[in-house]
Amino acid sequence: MIGFASLEIQQLFVGGKRFMELRIGQKVTYPSQGVCMVDKIERKTIGDCSLQFYALRVLSDNSTIFVPMANAESVGLRPISTSIQCQQLIEKLSTDFEPVSGDWKTRSREFTEKLHSGDVFQAADVLKKLTYLSHEKKLSFREQTLMEKAKFLIVSEITNADAADEEKLRAEVDLLVEVACKQHAILHPVEVMTAGAH
Repeated sequence: MIGFASLEIQQLFVGGKRFMELRIGQKVTYPSQGVCMVDKIERKTIGDCSLQFYALRVLSDNSTIFVPMANAESVGLRPISTSIQCQQLIEKLSTDFEPVSGDWKTRSREFTEKLHSGDVFQAADVLKKLTYLSHEKKLSFREQTLMEKAKFLIVSEITNADAADEEKLRAEVDLLVEVACKQHAILHPVEVMTAGAH
């Protein structure tokens, strides 16, 4: 698994505690929201506590998320991928994947956890598995939503990191995932999908 340790992550020590230090104007990824811009750093008073927050603007819808500096790492906030990591992600999209669980509850929990992890490589796994599953059955509304979210997170990450053309990238992602699904069908011909409705 590719780690996301980057030279852009600086450690800031405040009052003896270590925080992730991000720059205003820096692009970061927030789990399940995609790419955000660090707009400002604000101090807010909550009860008797005075805390510093990163004000993050979500680029897809211009909403704002406030993340306490002390919690930035623990919530999964990270700088966007490097060009090398984006290339590795694109390559991973066309590779085989583990068999998909036949139990919809297990699948739903696994896919939700992966998308909330903030790891775009996990989002790629979700996209491949749900695309494969969509060839076997009609996806439930929840699964369709998870599949679209996984694709959004991947496309958002790569377009913001590499300035790729979004429309062309979406088409490329679709083609690569189809390659992975065909490869999976060849390598796992006896895999039986039990499509539980929910």
